[in-house]
Amino acid sequence: MALSGWLKWLPFGKVPEIAPQKLQTWLTQSAVQIIDVRTEEEWRRSRIPGALNLPITQFSQANIDALQLRRDAPVVAICLSAHRSIPAVRQLQAMGFAQVYQLQQGMRQWWQLRMPCEQD
Repeated sequence: MALSGWLKWLPFGKVPEIAPQKLQTWLTQSAVQIIDVRTEEEWRRSRIPGALNLPITQFSQANIDALQLRRDAPVVAICLSAHRSIPAVRQLQAMGFAQVYQLQQGMRQWWQLRMPCEQD
């Protein structure tokens, strides 16, 4: 059952997920777009290479459009612990993106697996 209205913003429930290892494979193939929905400060400290930052508090149609995401390529939403990314996935789906996932267990899992990161 699809959630509507303010319920889409709840950080609970199930959305499609992608394992960190699969995301890393997609990154090497340039087959994915990443939106990091953490705060700008969190994003600057450590992020997945190529990730765009759009805090969940700033999610809107206009801000998503400004990112110029391709609708024919997968989009992965990322946060610290896979809570803020849940409503991001729902919002992107509602905006017409068909292949949208959240990073399984968020950046905490990415760091634990010692996956590549960049920082300012």
